[in-house]
Amino acid sequence: MSITLKSRLSLVPHQIIKDKKNYIVEDISSNEFYEMPEVCIAAIDLINSGKTLEEIEMQLKDKYPNEEVDLLDFAEQLLNLQLIAEIDGVKFETKKNNKESLGFSWISPWFGKFFFNKISYFFYIALFIINVFLFILNPSLFPKFKDLFIYDFMALNIPIWMVLSFLLVLIHEFGHVLAMRAQNLATKLEVGHRLFLVVLETDMSAVWKLPSKDRNVLYLAGLCFDTVILSLALTSQLVFANGSGIFLGIMKVIVLDTFIRMVYQCFVYMKTDFYYVIENVTGCYNLMENAQNVLEKWFPFQKTISTEDVIFEGERKTVFVYSIFYSVGVALTVALFAFFYFPQLLFAWKKILPGFSGGLTSIPFLDAVLFSLQILIVFGLLLYSWRKKYLKN
Repeated sequence: MSITLKSRLSLVPHQIIKDKKNYIVEDISSNEFYEMPEVCIAAIDLINSGKTLEEIEMQLKDKYPNEEVDLLDFAEQLLNLQLIAEIDGVKFETKKNNKESLGFSWISPWFGKFFFNKISYFFYIALFIINVFLFILNPSLFPKFKDLFIYDFMALNIPIWMVLSFLLVLIHEFGHVLAMRAQNLATKLEVGHRLFLVVLETDMSAVWKLPSKDRNVLYLAGLCFDTVILSLALTSQLVFANGSGIFLGIMKVIVLDTFIRMVYQCFVYMKTDFYYVIENVTGCYNLMENAQNVLEKWFPFQKTISTEDVIFEGERKTVFVYSIFYSVGVALTVALFAFFYFPQLLFAWKKILPGFSGGLTSIPFLDAVLFSLQILIVFGLLLYSWRKKYLKN
């Protein structure tokens, strides 16, 4: 079905939200969100009034003389986004893949507001400052890579770390979930990855329903819960300094895991919580994709999974600066692995390799086999998250 300047369009149910620089258009049926400038919103309003594309184009050219107005092109974009319901009174059928329904609606918004309100924000900030001073006044509390190894039996260390890490990540993500519910927004948890790390992810797409000023709290909610956990683990080591070695070892693993996760949020070349805060503060969305396009122009040999260049006016400087941080961040992460994660892995392998030369029924051999299987499971989860991401693309 062709669209001409004489055509009248009818759009799918939608909602328009004013943002910092532009507007957010929500497709209510699919929960998809699209950023559009003011001239596009004016066109949508006129489309909703029942005018022809030709009439709309003439009005917009008079109202926005400095804008390039092409209603046929805009209509094609709406068609590609599956935002058109009817063309000249004829229903336009689309094969739209609706997103999975979001959940956690059983959690009361009141319960979410108990953790995220004006008073609790000061509590989280105070705890963060206290944690910094605890590290400064007690350098021995600072995590070390060997803190991961509570037992000499390597096969015990990985399960303990995996269970603790899963519980800590779950707490982090439930911070996001509760912050979403405090705003009466639905969400869900998914398995994803950050470079080489398997992670849980909270679907935050519904935050676009909120004004820009209300989004940052939701992005930082996980870090708020991390701050509480880190504070409890640090103070426990001080209060129970003469306590059980296993208990103190577990507290050190919690500090190590939480500290690394908090540091990782600063690596904004990935879509971490801080990355979304930067997007929200600057009003430059698709920041990573646009930076990847810039980097591909600088380094033609680098293949990125970037989208079409959609940089709005006034955003190029922000994208350029972010591109530099993107490149530096990747290098810093490689350095982090070189000086932290790889030494952990090498330390563990040096411990278990002699076990393979022992008898099949010996404890060292069993330790070596179990540890190897555990490593394979971790890499299997990582491959699963990669496969899920790239098949979706």
